[in-house]
Amino acid sequence: MKRISLIFLTAFINILFASTGRAQDVYHEMYRPQIHFSPKEKWVNDPNGMVYYKGVYHLFFQYYPDSTVWGPMHWGHATSTDLIHWKQQPIALYPDSLGYIFSGSAVVDKSNTSGLGQNGHAPLIAIFTSHDPIGEKAHRNNYQNQSIAYSNDDGKTWKKYNHNPVLKNPGITDFRDPKVMWYEPGKKWIMTLATKDRVTFYSSPDLLNWKKESEFGEHIGAHGGVWECPDLFALDDNGKTVWILIVNINPGAPNLGSGAQYFVGSFDGNKFTTSNNNTKWLDYGPDDYAGITWSNTGSRKIFLGWMSNWLYANVVPTVRWRNAMTIPRELKLRHVGKDILVVSEPVKELNIIQQHPITVSNIVVDKNLDLHQKTGAVKFPCRLNLSMDTVEDFSVVLSNDMGEQLMIGYNKSDTQFFIDRTKSGKRSFQKDFAARDVAPRFIKNNGMNLSLIIDVSSVELFADDGLTVMTEIFFPSKSYDKITLHAKEKLIIKKLSYANLQSIWK
Repeated sequence: MKRISLIFLTAFINILFASTGRAQDVYHEMYRPQIHFSPKEKWVNDPNGMVYYKGVYHLFFQYYPDSTVWGPMHWGHATSTDLIHWKQQPIALYPDSLGYIFSGSAVVDKSNTSGLGQNGHAPLIAIFTSHDPIGEKAHRNNYQNQSIAYSNDDGKTWKKYNHNPVLKNPGITDFRDPKVMWYEPGKKWIMTLATKDRVTFYSSPDLLNWKKESEFGEHIGAHGGVWECPDLFALDDNGKTVWILIVNINPGAPNLGSGAQYFVGSFDGNKFTTSNNNTKWLDYGPDDYAGITWSNTGSRKIFLGWMSNWLYANVVPTVRWRNAMTIPRELKLRHVGKDILVVSEPVKELNIIQQHPITVSNIVVDKNLDLHQKTGAVKFPCRLNLSMDTVEDFSVVLSNDMGEQLMIGYNKSDTQFFIDRTKSGKRSFQKDFAARDVAPRFIKNNGMNLSLIIDVSSVELFADDGLTVMTEIFFPSKSYDKITLHAKEKLIIKKLSYANLQSIWK
C-alpha cells in the first residue's frame, strides 16, 4: 500500500512539474532576461498603468496569457519596491463586453474626485482603452473608447466602472492609450490621448466626465506611422518648469519599426506648445517602444519601455515567453547649444544588484584588448562603463566561440554611435533584424563617457550621461562569453569600470 501511494505521489509531482516547468528552470531559459522584467510565460507588450503608491511600484502590462503571440489583451500586473526586483501578480483586468483591455495609465485619486473611494480613502484609478474587435472587423470608426476601473485595496484587485466607457469615440479609427495626470493649477485631470496622427488633450474634474481641450501634432514631428502611447509631464529646468510630450510611433522610427519621439515645450492646462519643431528621440535603438513614465513619483520621472519592435516581436526565437521591458530610466533635462534635450540614465536602484565592481585607469587599447585581461572572468549580465579624454573610433564586441558577435561602438568621422547585429546569431526570423543601427552624438567636445547595461539577450547604451541612448536585443546560438575592445588607432581609456549584475530571479 505504501509503495502504491509513493508511486502515485511521484506521478503527481512529475505531472505538476511538467505542467508548470521546474521551479529552478523558470526565468532561466535560453535568452531569458536576468535583470529585466518579463512575465513567467506567454506574450507581453506595452507597459501600462504604472503608478507608485505606498512604497510599491505597480507595473501593469499588455498581456495575453494563452499564447506567446499577440492576442486578446489583458492587463498583467507586477509589483516592486525597488524598481529592480519584480513579483508577478494575478491578472488585473480581463477583456469584457466592451472588448480587449488596451493600453492606458493609472493614478492615485488623492482627493477622491471620482467618488469611487471607500471610507474616505483614495482609490487607485486605471484608465484604459476598450477595444472592440467586432467593431474593428466591421470597419466601424468608433471601436475604441476610454474606460476606467478602480481599486480600494492598494491595487490588489480591480472593479470596472459600471458606466463605461467614460469617453466615447467621436469617430476616429485610432483613439487610444490614455495617459492621465493631475494638473494642479487648473484643479483638473488631463488626459493625453493618441488620436490617429496627433495627440488630443481632454480634461475632467472627476475622471468620469471629459471634455476636449485641444490637439497637437498634425504637421509636427515624425509621421511615418500611427501615433501611440503618449505621455505629458513636467521636468525641472533649474527652477523653471518645462513640459515634455512623449509620442510613440509605429512604424517610422530612426532605425526602422517602432520608436519613441518627444517634444519639449509648455502646457497651460489647455494647449501644449513646442519650443522646437525638430524631431527628437528618447532612444535611437530599435527595441524601446511604448514607453511612458510612472505617476505619483514626486520630482523623479521614471520611464519604462517595451524592449522589442513590432517588426519582429511575434517571431523572436523564445519559447515560453515573448518580450520584456527595458531597465527603468530616470529622465532629466540638459541644455546643448540652443536645444533642451531629455537625457535618460538607468535608475540608481540598479546598484542594488551590482557585484564585484572593478575599476581600472589609463588603459591603452592597441587595436585589440580582451576585457578578461583587465577584469578577470566576464559574465553576463554586467555593466561596463568607459570614459576617455580623447575620442577615436572604437568598438566593444560581445562574442562566442561560434564566430557570432554584437558590435557596439563609435564612428568619429560620422559622429555616430552604432550597434551592429548583422553577425549576432539567430536573425533569419525577420529580414530587417540583422542591421547596423546608428545614433547621433550631440556634443562636440573630445571627452566621452559610455555605459553599457548588458543582459543575456540585450544591450542598453547610454552615452554622454544619457544624451544618446540605444536599446537592442539579440539571440546568439550560444551565449556570449567574451568582451573585446577594438580601436583603429591607439585608444586611451581614462577609466574603465566593470561589474557583474546579479540575476533578479531566484
